[in-house]
Amino acid sequence: MEKISERLLSWASILEDSTREQAERTASLPFIHPHVALMPDAHLGLGATVGSVIPTDGAIIPAAVGVDIGCGMMAVRTQFTGDDVRGRNLATLHEQVSRAIPLSAGRYNKKVRETAAARVEELRDLPGAGQADGVAPNWPQQLGSLGSGNHFIEVSLDEADRVWLFLHSGSRGVGNKLATKHIRIAQERTRARGVEVPDRDLAHLEEGEPQFDAYIEALRWAQRFAALNREEMMDRVADQVSRFLAEEVHRAQVVQCHHNYTERETHDGREVWLSRKGAISARTGQWGLIPGSMGAASYVVVGKGDAAALNSAPHGAGRAFSRSAARKRFSRADLDRRMQGIAWGRSDAFLDEHPDAYKSIDVVMADAADLVEVRHTLRQVVNVKGD
Repeated sequence: MEKISERLLSWASILEDSTREQAERTASLPFIHPHVALMPDAHLGLGATVGSVIPTDGAIIPAAVGVDIGCGMMAVRTQFTGDDVRGRNLATLHEQVSRAIPLSAGRYNKKVRETAAARVEELRDLPGAGQADGVAPNWPQQLGSLGSGNHFIEVSLDEADRVWLFLHSGSRGVGNKLATKHIRIAQERTRARGVEVPDRDLAHLEEGEPQFDAYIEALRWAQRFAALNREEMMDRVADQVSRFLAEEVHRAQVVQCHHNYTERETHDGREVWLSRKGAISARTGQWGLIPGSMGAASYVVVGKGDAAALNSAPHGAGRAFSRSAARKRFSRADLDRRMQGIAWGRSDAFLDEHPDAYKSIDVVMADAADLVEVRHTLRQVVNVKGD
């Protein structure tokens, strides 16, 4: 851990100057308590740094959560082993999963599926549903869809040759629209108060004002949507694996965690709004998931409860190159080579997800040694993504 200032601590051995400067701007805000914690995968973000943990007292920064509210991971350890999948045409399973779940931005279910109905009804009954209806009336059709970018569905093998189902997604279009709406409101409120901030995306809402309460309501609704979205997709993935292997999936272990979200937590003797923008909760004994990049290892971990790190850990590898830079830098031939032995989408659309577009997950996990204990190492044999 490096103490950059009294209000900024870092666990990142790879930290670009621009990322550090951005985090310092966030840490300078008067309502930060006790400090901002930078995770090993920290990199430049919109307003606030991706891979940062931001505790705020009496205020909240909507852009510090980001536009994919509740984005996170879910993993299921099955009863199957590598012997059950080796020698089979895994491209067939890739195709089955791709048909069962809408992939890519803007692609949703044509109707609410029977499996999703109860989850949709739960969301309809929660505070915040009215806000969701207002920005995205088709949100029920979005439940059970993946998205694009670094979101994925994978079938993986662990160090004991056991089969895991692993996926990464968030609150989809409805979460994005809710976040965008409240980021704009925060900017309007900050200007109206005459408050100057070092970055317009660090605009905040103050506790006690109705705009603050409305954002918290939307935030909690979207976080629940994201968790249910992952559950719905996992049910469909498990169903397709059951069909592929002609045996029902038994869930020996289930792990689920957000990594873009806000919770009420106590740190340094004070109750704060803790926003994890690209970080997972890592309390002592708490299970978590840290994915590597496409074609790299992912990890099932248990938290060590590091108080200085605000009981947090990294959420993945963290980008080393922007998407446009990655497309210029990496070739399809090299991506094909790196994905050898994995059933994947085999498309130029995934060049910006090349493993080397991200920081080394090995370095990130070494930096996180005081934050989490690795319990399982996963390597994918099937990778499903949206373009």
